[in-house]
Amino acid sequence: MKKGHVIIQVAGAVLLLVGAMMQITRWELSPFLYTIGAILFAYTQVMNGYDGKNLIIRRLRRQQILGATLLVFAGVLMFVTHNNEWILCLTIAAFLELYTAFRIPNELEKEGK
Repeated sequence: MKKGHVIIQVAGAVLLLVGAMMQITRWELSPFLYTIGAILFAYTQVMNGYDGKNLIIRRLRRQQILGATLLVFAGVLMFVTHNNEWILCLTIAAFLELYTAFRIPNELEKEGK
């Protein structure tokens, strides 16, 4: 991953976390912080591609991109709904991101890269 992408990913993750924490207090700017962070984080996830032929890693990459998309969708739910439906979407996205964060490096190690 490029150095610039790492900085964008960390900034996105921090904004995402702060926005999610502040949404609990119903601060009016928290959906904006969360959504901007989710977009930055999702951008780096999508741009970090895999060109190999390993089907397991390709499947895991699709799951990772789905998780990133659900993070952005949770931000949209913060704007649209007035209850806590966004939490379910965030939970699913976090599970997918966490699962792939452990499995992809493991598969790459098995592949010999």
